[in-house]
Amino acid sequence: MEENLRYFGSKVDALIKGRDLTREEAGDLFRQILKNEQPDLQQGAFLAAITAKGATPQEIAGIWEAIYEIDTVKVRPDVSGPLAENCGTGMDSIKTFNISTAASIVAAADGIKMAKHGARAITSKCGAVDILETLGVDVECDVSLVKRSIENAGIGIFNGMSGKVHPQALYRILSQIRFGTVLNIAGSLANPALPSYGVRGVYSQDMVLPIAKAMREIGYKRAIVMHGRSADGCRGMDELSTIGPSFVAELTEDGEIRESTILGGDLGVQVGEEASILYRSNREEEAMSLLRVLSGKEQGHRKEIVCLNAAPLLYITRHAASLKDGVDKAREIIDGDRPIQKLKSWVKQQNQEPGERLERLEEMIARACA
Repeated sequence: MEENLRYFGSKVDALIKGRDLTREEAGDLFRQILKNEQPDLQQGAFLAAITAKGATPQEIAGIWEAIYEIDTVKVRPDVSGPLAENCGTGMDSIKTFNISTAASIVAAADGIKMAKHGARAITSKCGAVDILETLGVDVECDVSLVKRSIENAGIGIFNGMSGKVHPQALYRILSQIRFGTVLNIAGSLANPALPSYGVRGVYSQDMVLPIAKAMREIGYKRAIVMHGRSADGCRGMDELSTIGPSFVAELTEDGEIRESTILGGDLGVQVGEEASILYRSNREEEAMSLLRVLSGKEQGHRKEIVCLNAAPLLYITRHAASLKDGVDKAREIIDGDRPIQKLKSWVKQQNQEPGERLERLEEMIARACA
């Protein structure tokens, strides 16, 4: 026991000194955390040290592998075409509304099969699980119900903080911390449905290329990783930005990774105002705002940034020929009222007894669109 404690501690000390672990070492150490074989202080020190150092693609892949192998209830949705996912890592300095959630609904409304894997807010004010719960999706259900929703509604979300999804330990760890760690990345990649197409927003420009490499390492076929900046370039968001430049790494089907810088204006997107895309009040009001965007009633900056962030999903799944084409298509999808219909279908399918929740959603839509 003492020898194992010392070995684990020596690896934490190495991380503190800026040394990298191999994929195998990172996976082995995190398996010990998942199995609760190390004291809480050692577990917390590992997470803090590797996050502060900056996890390498190999370290992220090793931690992901440990979570997926021993702490993920696996399912295989029976769907045709690409299975995709999108999310933001949190830990960013610009606290936006739930852009990636809205973008996923827009993508699903065009027929893309979406297997989301999200969490409640840790470093943000309202996570994907929080907002979807407010809209009526059952976020505490078994993975079998999420699988059914993906198959029948074309979209579903696995709650990364639920013991029904990650029964060994991940839910325990995430419920005890209120700061961002490598788990915002590696944990989010441990999707029970193992999609091959992914869009991921990250909290730092320095993480864009490493995360793209990590997604290649764990088997994604196509992916886009991005980080957006504020107008003055001093602060960042885990989304494509309409208020400043965005830094992007695209993983292609041949395994190449292409880096680029994107300006929303070059894709035909209106330059945004930061105040208009921030999380403003409470879950109920944010849910109502999301409904106004998805119904096409809100035509301003929030709609523009949703369209910009739906574009990568449309592009990597070949529903759009380019990011610019994806922006244009996202606008058409929203203006056609398809996202609202998709959301209704989602609530109907990801609930054992949807009646009351579906009724409440209808009432919310009526108020939002009045």
